[in-house]
Amino acid sequence: MFNFILNNSRGMILLAAASLDYLIGDPQNWLHPVQVMGWIITQITKIAGEQKWQRRLTGIILGSGLIVGSGLFSYYLINIANFYHPIFSMLLQIILLASCFAGRSLRNAALDVLQPLTENNLELARQKLSQYVGRDTNNLSETDILRAVLETVAENTTDGVTAPLFYAILGAFLPFGSVPLALAYKAASTLDSMIGYRSEPFADLGWFSAKFEDLLTWFPCRLTVLTLALISRKPQQVWQICQRDAIKDPSPNSGWSECAYAAILGVQLGGINTYKGVIKEKPLLGDSLELITAQKIQQALTLTRFCCLIWLAIFLALVFYNTWFGDLAFSD
Repeated sequence: MFNFILNNSRGMILLAAASLDYLIGDPQNWLHPVQVMGWIITQITKIAGEQKWQRRLTGIILGSGLIVGSGLFSYYLINIANFYHPIFSMLLQIILLASCFAGRSLRNAALDVLQPLTENNLELARQKLSQYVGRDTNNLSETDILRAVLETVAENTTDGVTAPLFYAILGAFLPFGSVPLALAYKAASTLDSMIGYRSEPFADLGWFSAKFEDLLTWFPCRLTVLTLALISRKPQQVWQICQRDAIKDPSPNSGWSECAYAAILGVQLGGINTYKGVIKEKPLLGDSLELITAQKIQQALTLTRFCCLIWLAIFLALVFYNTWFGDLAFSD
């Protein structure tokens, strides 16, 4: 049994990490890699300079340095752990890899907002929602809250769940393994969420991070949309709606992710939001065939779970095929 685990360590690590995220998520009061990344980003931001070229250069150095550095640091840390004992190294990889997935956190956030709505406590639901979204929530109706929750689930599924999983699977076929590649993507995602804005003071500082994260997310996003469309059993319809509406969104990825869920669930996302008192109108995604309800949000969370399970099942099939019949690109 011990030899079987070691021989299939990459498959076991990825399965264990995904299970850990699903069952437990991110334990409170534990130091999270994203916290470390966030601290580094904040400190560098303070010394970025005032000139446009200074902020652009600082953003490029910060972005490339944090992404590559996160991957290399985890790679050498894992090798040091392996020097002491392979099982110690496996446990470390499981914990680090689980920290790259935000499935449980995303589900908990959605349920955290939905719970007061079931109790008709609109004010508490607004307060809860303000912890997870950037839009103003003080005057949102129940319908607006439900739309905001579904948009959050749909948008963050890609960069918080499926894209890290994609890079973890890809890394398993490469010499350095799942963790370095997944953590490098997590660094790119963290950079984008903190400084990847078109508005000042981040327009120049976050330019590189935003563009690079868009590039890294492009393929996992399309693969997510395709998988969700196949799960829905109406792939042609979903893809047509995405081609019609998703391209209207200024983001090359979030519009596709949100539109896929809207098309599958028969609802419409997008519209008018307010950010710090400023009204912004986002493109309408999907057709308003049905109302957005708590049940629709639960269905969206289930779609995300099925998408991840399908990817994991295909990956594990390849792992065990490699064990029994051939030699794929795995290298430990």
